[in-house]
Amino acid sequence: MADLPTARVAKERPFLNVGVDFGGPFLIKESSRRNARSQKAYLCLFICFTTKAIHLELVSDLSSAAFLAALDRFIGRRGLPRCIYSDNGTNFTASARELSEVYTLLQENCTEISDTLAQRQVKWIFNPPAASNFGGLWESGIKSAKHHLRRVIGAQLLTFEEFTTLLCKIEAILNSRPLIDLSPDPSDNVDYLSPGHFLIGTSLLSAPEEDISETPLNRLSRWRLLQRPAQCFWKLWSTSYLQSLTPRNKWFNNSSTLKVGDLVLLPHLHRLPLHWPIDKI
Repeated sequence: MADLPTARVAKERPFLNVGVDFGGPFLIKESSRRNARSQKAYLCLFICFTTKAIHLELVSDLSSAAFLAALDRFIGRRGLPRCIYSDNGTNFTASARELSEVYTLLQENCTEISDTLAQRQVKWIFNPPAASNFGGLWESGIKSAKHHLRRVIGAQLLTFEEFTTLLCKIEAILNSRPLIDLSPDPSDNVDYLSPGHFLIGTSLLSAPEEDISETPLNRLSRWRLLQRPAQCFWKLWSTSYLQSLTPRNKWFNNSSTLKVGDLVLLPHLHRLPLHWPIDKI
């Protein structure tokens, strides 16, 4: 296995080197009226190379203006990046319609976007053509956000503001995931390091909410209806994330048994969003 790129292991501030990817399309409606028209929207993901922190933006279409507007919002909240990495378009499967639309964005607007970034002294670096082994970091990020997002939304149509609010909640969920233990000393206070620590200096915690993931949709108000997908996303993603941390490779690699001081996750069935019940042996 080759070494990681320098941008992945350098000690730098969050979002100085980022990868960008798109997901979708998703259908949103123009307003909360019952007969409001629907239109396409796309998920734009920025992921930090150093901390694996994720930033999600909703864009109304795949145009250079919409992407640059999302980039301005990202820069205003996360700071100016030095390098932006992305697929170059030829890595997409032409038969997939949604990916071919992203390919068109990158091909037709490459010069305009690159010129705008160059004025800010930002490098835009494309992956080599036909190199499917590149870009795994942001591909896994967009998969985490998009896969369960489609499952929890289903046939619901949200407005642009409601969808943006839901993305902010999902962003907080993804940035609350444990990365490593802060200290191997059992006498220390139990804590773990997450991407949120690099963003605000501490863990991301949400206010306790009533569990409405099993409540029928026709009994929920519009605001409760928006909270339900976020709670369902948390349940689905937290379960799949735990499974990804336990690869079945014990027949091929030597692994150590649990010992005093190891960080463990307690198997609570009802975990609040952004709260990971962690303890030490």
